[in-house]
Amino acid sequence: MSFVKRLPVTVFFLFSFIAAFAQYRQPVVKENVDIDSIRLSDPFILADKNTSTYYMTGTGGLLWKSKDLKKWTGPFVVAKTDSTSWMGAHPMIWAAEIHYYKGSYYYFATFTNRNVKIDTVKGNVIERRACHVLVSDKAEGPCVPFGDSIYLPANKPTLDATFWIDKDGKPYMIYCHEWLQNWNGTVEKIELKKDLSGTIGEGKILFRAKESPWSKEKDENGTIVPNKVTDGPFLFRTQTGKLGMIWTSWVFDVYTQGVAYSQSGTLNGPWIQEKEPVTPPDFGHGMLFRTFEGKLLMVLHSHKNVNGRYIRVPHLFEVDDSGDKIIVGKAFN
Repeated sequence: MSFVKRLPVTVFFLFSFIAAFAQYRQPVVKENVDIDSIRLSDPFILADKNTSTYYMTGTGGLLWKSKDLKKWTGPFVVAKTDSTSWMGAHPMIWAAEIHYYKGSYYYFATFTNRNVKIDTVKGNVIERRACHVLVSDKAEGPCVPFGDSIYLPANKPTLDATFWIDKDGKPYMIYCHEWLQNWNGTVEKIELKKDLSGTIGEGKILFRAKESPWSKEKDENGTIVPNKVTDGPFLFRTQTGKLGMIWTSWVFDVYTQGVAYSQSGTLNGPWIQEKEPVTPPDFGHGMLFRTFEGKLLMVLHSHKNVNGRYIRVPHLFEVDDSGDKIIVGKAFN
């Protein structure tokens, strides 16, 4: 979600206001809504076999549900935070994911307390922002705090957490250390406790933004260099067992998604970045899931400026993972 820092100031604060408070007002629930009529950043879809229902969440702390991926009902409030915690009374919620694990539903998300400032780097005041995990016995929530008071360091802005079980059988949180502080965003891993109620040890860098051969920006001197933003990591294995990770950055002012593959087949890498983006321009922050019929799909959002208004809409694409690398195909209708 760090892309919002690139928006015009007035647009950024409007977007921040919406993201911060949307989950605290009771939304008007609608039925039979087409996916392209939903405004949602950083979409994530859980295909829940327990209820034969697709659940879609993302930025804003709200939830949509569908039986067929075509008609959706929502939005519903799903996250219930603790106002006495570091998050404060009304945290912004970004890039939420819901993972079913050992009988419970775990809500991985980025929470921001805008009233607490942790750093200032190159004139940018950095707010208290971190990845955290909530839990529920239902996909529809409410998802509530349940474990350690913090998962990641308080002085380090982190975002866009996802979940992965590596070959060692241990659970991990994968997340980004935001570029606003380190000026070269990273993707990192940290081990989780067996019940996901907290983290173990310290985070380890998997790769840095500027290792990307496809992302681009101009530095202070006007020289074209790799972009500094890391956004939206998501891990997968192909049918051949190859471990990959999609993640998002920028090609100048175009939001773009790339992919990297681990040479070792584990989180430790080394991670080799593909030379070209994996999806069309102005699409990003995606994830992969299988339909109840077994078809592999990618959901991600489009990122467009329409007459000065930034529009983000979830989209579905078919994906082929039969080889060592994924191939993103046609739109799924």
